[in-house]
Amino acid sequence: MSKHTAIINEIISLVQSREYALVSLPEEVITHRRNSQNRTIKQILGHMIDSTSNNIHRIVHLQNLPSPLVYPNYASNGNNDRWIVIQDYQNEEWTNMVQLWKYSLLHLCHVIGNIDDSKLENEWIAGPEHNITLRDMVIDFVRHLKLHLSEIDDLVNMQARL
Repeated sequence: MSKHTAIINEIISLVQSREYALVSLPEEVITHRRNSQNRTIKQILGHMIDSTSNNIHRIVHLQNLPSPLVYPNYASNGNNDRWIVIQDYQNEEWTNMVQLWKYSLLHLCHVIGNIDDSKLENEWIAGPEHNITLRDMVIDFVRHLKLHLSEIDDLVNMQARL
């Protein structure tokens, strides 16, 4: 049994509890720009897909390459917003996006479940004088996921009040 079972179970639970609700959202709700970063629900979900993908790659590289790892931080200097625009999540087919979000997270769980415990203290250079261990990165992922799901909840609830 993985030492990361609680994290894996929490991610799976979030996916299972949110998939149907996300797919069921009306088009006007998912495409309406509202949050403080001017992101729609589609763009927030797209960001979560990108984040999951980047974290999968970091986890693999942190076990495969010398530590500390030099790996681009896609979230710095507005890069994550450029990723959202370049991939045009705003015009992506919603059901496909939700499925990609779901299966990306399920694959991340698989990857987390197979982490070599001897590599947990390997570090990624996240920024100048800011290193993050593989252990801390995995632990923090759930917080990040919940943050963006909360943003979606806020947008859905704001829409419902109109």
